[in-house]
Amino acid sequence: MQEQNTPDDVHATEAETHEHAPAEANHEERIAALEAALEEAKAQVLYVKAEGENIRRRASDDIDKARKFALEKFSGELLAVKDSLDAALAVENADVASYKNGVELTAKQLLSVFEKFNIAEINPLGQKFDPNKHQAISMVPAEGEPNTVLSVLQKGYALNERVLRPALVTVIQPQ
Repeated sequence: MQEQNTPDDVHATEAETHEHAPAEANHEERIAALEAALEEAKAQVLYVKAEGENIRRRASDDIDKARKFALEKFSGELLAVKDSLDAALAVENADVASYKNGVELTAKQLLSVFEKFNIAEINPLGQKFDPNKHQAISMVPAEGEPNTVLSVLQKGYALNERVLRPALVTVIQPQ
């Protein structure tokens, strides 16, 4: 037996169809808005990633430049010392006293450069032996406090209180 739709049934079915249509349209609009937001977020992520790469590259370039030119000022100061040495060697008719004076002036000029760049001399004569700053070449029996520097064979140097080269020393041997 076939069911017959009454006019009320037809109106009810149409009403149900119209009720679902706005919900489906609203749902599709929401999906489209979410897809657009997702695309925008993807674009922002790509932008942030690219910006991060640019920052990393620029920082790497800056570090490379800093390494290359870190000694530029120091080197410029040393050139003046080199010029003084070259001038001394170019003199033809000089006696030992004038050479000595020239070398002393050049040594003072070099010490001035060292001071400007925080390079300190380590000359521990008469001080307690410090293995962090001194390198003992020998220990000799002598009068005086044991483990005291008796003589300095070669001065040491420190840059900003960090040892560049330890002083080579002879130390009084404990008895």
